[in-house]
Amino acid sequence: MSDNQENTQRDWRLPDALWERIQPLLPPRKPHPLGCHRPRVEDRKAMDAIFFVLRTGCQWNALNETGICSSSAAHRRFQEWTEADVFLALWKSGLVAYDALKGIDWEWLAMDGAMTKAPLGGKKVGKNPTDRGTLGTKRSLLTEGGGVPIGLAVAGANRNDFKMARATITSIPITRLEPTPEQPQGMCLDKGYDYAEVRDLLAEFGFTAHIRARGEEAKALKEEAGFKARRWVVERTHSWMNRFRRVLIRWDKKGRNYLGFLHLACAYITYRQTSLLG
Repeated sequence: MSDNQENTQRDWRLPDALWERIQPLLPPRKPHPLGCHRPRVEDRKAMDAIFFVLRTGCQWNALNETGICSSSAAHRRFQEWTEADVFLALWKSGLVAYDALKGIDWEWLAMDGAMTKAPLGGKKVGKNPTDRGTLGTKRSLLTEGGGVPIGLAVAGANRNDFKMARATITSIPITRLEPTPEQPQGMCLDKGYDYAEVRDLLAEFGFTAHIRARGEEAKALKEEAGFKARRWVVERTHSWMNRFRRVLIRWDKKGRNYLGFLHLACAYITYRQTSLLG
């Protein structure tokens, strides 16, 4: 193995702590498509290759030059595990671990959308009205008070943020703590959600709406004693997700594949916040 291949495996290898969480979630092995002619690629190597694609955004065929795993084996395993909701289950288990170690902050939630380019098109893709009508995808993200992602939905770039609110809320993969008069749950949103439809939706789910127009939050920081901005946490989490180059620009035509990468990114961020990944 060359020095470059060794550096690739060391720098972009899936953390051992995360692999220990993934391994029990993997479905039973399917028969090798080539029969007994070739040994099956180890699951760990396939997952390392998938993680490499997620972090770097490289094409699947580029894996053949890394020495981690063949592109065909990694892509086939990714399809199999995405179909089995392995990455969604990993995110869910991460939220359970985070809640046990630090506690999910249900008191202050924040939701916001972010648009990414989708040059190859596919499902859940639309024309971006703010980028000369180029094809794009919008991801709607819901975070708890500390910025850990707890909800995610995907639609075309031409879909308004507030139209994705219900899908984002109902995507929460764990049991939500019920709000009470003593422990209400605030939902922090920007002006893109300032509609009666959204307020009615939040009331339906028991949230207390905190919707501020653009510039109002900055003004409050200067004028209101003790005011603490809370919506910035979801913007920071979007920034964390953009460090995974495979979801920064969508190259997957299949919506399910793109969602699988997003679920894996959410799982990694969640486990990192538990300090289990160092």
